[in-house]
Amino acid sequence: MSNKLEDYVKENKKAFDAKGPSDQLWEKISAKLDQKTKPKKAIKLYQWMSIAVVLALSVGIYFTYNKASRTIEVADVNSAFGKKEVHFASLIEEKKDSLQVMAKGSPVLYGKFIIDMSILATDYEALKKQLQTSPNSALVVKAMMKNLEIQLQIIDQQLLIINQVNQYKKESTI
Repeated sequence: MSNKLEDYVKENKKAFDAKGPSDQLWEKISAKLDQKTKPKKAIKLYQWMSIAVVLALSVGIYFTYNKASRTIEVADVNSAFGKKEVHFASLIEEKKDSLQVMAKGSPVLYGKFIIDMSILATDYEALKKQLQTSPNSALVVKAMMKNLEIQLQIIDQQLLIINQVNQYKKESTI
């Protein structure tokens, strides 16, 4: 196939040479040559460096601000304690609901219980705030878990006491 093409070009070489580009094409080319092109401005090294510095500062400020505004949770310190916290909190809420239902017969006992629980809840919130700034966050988390355990024990004891009081009232009325 290439032999046929070569042969065709050799035979018609004079016809190819005789015809050149048209005058209009040469005019367009010369017009483009006369136009001055604006040279592209290259960004110099100091400009790249200043861009990099501004970018690095912006990223640093962003992450510093984000870290400062972020609160530390128990799960951030220890994931096992985080799961334990969720478990205790759900048990406490569930038992508080049960206690409210049972306490209708003993409102005085329930009132004293609420005072004790609010003190423990306040202590827990104070420990949560201390967790944000404490250098020994593991120790604070352990104290928080102990607080939740105590809250759960108090609720269990209060449920037992209210149950016994209600049982006693039933027996004394019979």
